[in-house]
Amino acid sequence: MPPAAGDRAQPLYLDLDGARRFCLHHPAHGGAPRARVLYLHPLAEEMNRSRRMASLQARALAAAGCEVLQIDLLGCGDSPGDFRDATWDAWRDDALRASRWLRGRAGNAPLWLWGLRAGALLAVEAARALEEPDPCNLLLWQPPASGRAVLQQFLRLRLAQALAGGDAAALMKSLRAQLEAGQAVQAAGYELSSALARGLEAAQLTPPPARAGHLAWLEVGGTEPGEPAPGAQPTLAAWRAAGWRVDAHRLPGPAFWATAETETAPALLQATQALLAATAVVREGAAA
Repeated sequence: MPPAAGDRAQPLYLDLDGARRFCLHHPAHGGAPRARVLYLHPLAEEMNRSRRMASLQARALAAAGCEVLQIDLLGCGDSPGDFRDATWDAWRDDALRASRWLRGRAGNAPLWLWGLRAGALLAVEAARALEEPDPCNLLLWQPPASGRAVLQQFLRLRLAQALAGGDAAALMKSLRAQLEAGQAVQAAGYELSSALARGLEAAQLTPPPARAGHLAWLEVGGTEPGEPAPGAQPTLAAWRAAGWRVDAHRLPGPAFWATAETETAPALLQATQALLAATAVVREGAAA
């Protein structure tokens, strides 16, 4: 999917209750937005590797009539601070402030929190903490099994750097001991604070109570579309039981957030576009 013609993305620093954050704002083409979408990026180097996909999707959504805000969280990208300054609570607050900024704009378009990998966990946590009475919707790209799994993958980057025939289990235990003692851990050029590690490890994909909306769960892998991985099915069942409308799919495509070369997953872009378009049609029909 090529960049949308007439792209009008606006780089800006938003003052979110005194917290200055760099954002890319994509106004909806064609007037009032059909939906408002906040993008929450993944952890560390995954953020950089997925920039192309995030940009393509944001521009395409804007061209289809959605307003999109991409935020660089504290210590990431062009926002103030270093990565070592980041905490999970600070990132949750960034997501909440950005959500309120979007909801405070003219019109009553539905809010979508769109998260990739660790950003999916953050989107769920922000949805749980939103105070507004109307439910938000969730677009989760490649949601991980848990925050603990994401943390383990990050720490393995340090193992790959440090091990040369050494004891992987002992080194992992040492890294966790550092975090538990309040010390930061470095891996692949990133310094992860113990506060960020604690919050990430505790993050779960559990549905927010009494805030049922629409959950779009999209994974990539293989060469043919299908159902999400078997490990995701209990989680999806819990969301359905909590009253959420769930659309869950696996699309063909590469793990673009992890590949050394910039890659895209066109099927994921197209599925996202179709899901949000269908939701807008349903909502407009209900309003009529």
